[in-house]
Amino acid sequence: MITRSVRQALGMLACIAILTLNSGTVCAAEPKAADKALSADILEIANAWAHIKFEEDDLTLQQKHILALADRAAALMQKYPGRPEPVIWKGVLLSEGASMANEDHSMLTARSLAYQARDTLLEAEKMDPAALDAGAPTSLGVLYYRVPSFPIAFGDTDLARKYLEEAVRYSPNGMDANYFYGDFLYNEKDYAGARRVWQHALTIPVNSSRPVWDKARRQVIQEDLAKLAAKGN
Repeated sequence: MITRSVRQALGMLACIAILTLNSGTVCAAEPKAADKALSADILEIANAWAHIKFEEDDLTLQQKHILALADRAAALMQKYPGRPEPVIWKGVLLSEGASMANEDHSMLTARSLAYQARDTLLEAEKMDPAALDAGAPTSLGVLYYRVPSFPIAFGDTDLARKYLEEAVRYSPNGMDANYFYGDFLYNEKDYAGARRVWQHALTIPVNSSRPVWDKARRQVIQEDLAKLAAKGN
């Protein structure tokens, strides 16, 4: 009869053998631990971003803190090589930095950060377009419809639509995918489409792990729906 301790020892030996034969293979417990650690690190960045974006008032401090957070996301890319999640967040934060620089009338900085964000998000989208509720295609879509078009930058309505439709396809219940797709449709004067997408977004369950972001998104969607109603759409 094989005792529990013997089974454990055999399991460890099997794991060592696998590692010896293939250095790219790890035991089942290790990826789970790594996934848990990555999820915790990503959640920390997501909530830090929400605090900076929605709760800080000083634009100069917001810019400083967002770019510092982008550096933290870049460090996570080194810590978790091959994972799309930190790449997505680096792209999101660079995009946010571009938006804030634009508000501060720092046009050259905004343009540079927008290009860096686009290239980073394209990399993430190739890795896994569904990761983080389709974070890469969602953010690419936002960039393509919000930045100026050529010759100033790379704005492109057709690409914006392509990526945002991809986002809601991969993440039909993603809050950001639906919010920004609705915003795009609104800007394209497809008010019925925007209303339909935003109404669906409000049915998505509350994300209690990201309370500041979740509350802010729902509030903006409700305000946008009220604007549509006031226009008779």
